[in-house]
Amino acid sequence: MFKKFKELFGSENLLDTAFYTTIKMLKSDYKMYQASRATLRETDTTELPFDIRKMDRRINKYLREVRRNVLTHLTIVGTQNIVPGLVLVSIVIDVERIGDYTKNISELAVMHPKHLKGGVFEKDLVEMEKVIGDIFPRVIRVLEEQDIDEASAILQQEDKTGKTVDHVLYSLVTKNNKTITTSTAICLALYIRHMKRINAHLTNIASAIVNPFPRIGFRQKPMNKKK
Repeated sequence: MFKKFKELFGSENLLDTAFYTTIKMLKSDYKMYQASRATLRETDTTELPFDIRKMDRRINKYLREVRRNVLTHLTIVGTQNIVPGLVLVSIVIDVERIGDYTKNISELAVMHPKHLKGGVFEKDLVEMEKVIGDIFPRVIRVLEEQDIDEASAILQQEDKTGKTVDHVLYSLVTKNNKTITTSTAICLALYIRHMKRINAHLTNIASAIVNPFPRIGFRQKPMNKKK
């Protein structure tokens, strides 16, 4: 009996550990994004402030730890806390994917040694970066504090990033723009696609805080107004 109680107590700690590991991963993502963006957009060097590939491998390791801890917890306690466990596994996938995209941005910074200029698309580029720079720390706080109101506010924001990316990509493909070189155009197209996906995964995480499990990754359903 004592052994069983010890297992139950330990399993609760495993779920807590998985939760805090997920937060640690997301904070690492943010650090990676900031470093990758700054190197690509603000410097004429390929040198990154730290080894992003190493940090990405650490995030992948954390992903496996979270899955293992959640599985162990559910194996021991059964269906108790099954929903939080499933939600956490869903969130950690988004967190890991964000890490992949930030690593991709760092690779662009290495391949494009001069700082990336957007040319006629610079205004669009700056606006997208502002969106990511705003939502990233907000989602971290939402996850840490389980702030439903803030998560709802994030989901209710008009998502202009996707439309902006589509507009820029269409212009790059269909128009002969002489303000940017071919290599810069390719780098720009990849960069904005990575930002679009980062934004989407951050929004998915916010949705996991407010939506029921089947609707994670979707916008909130509008409330039915009473007549």
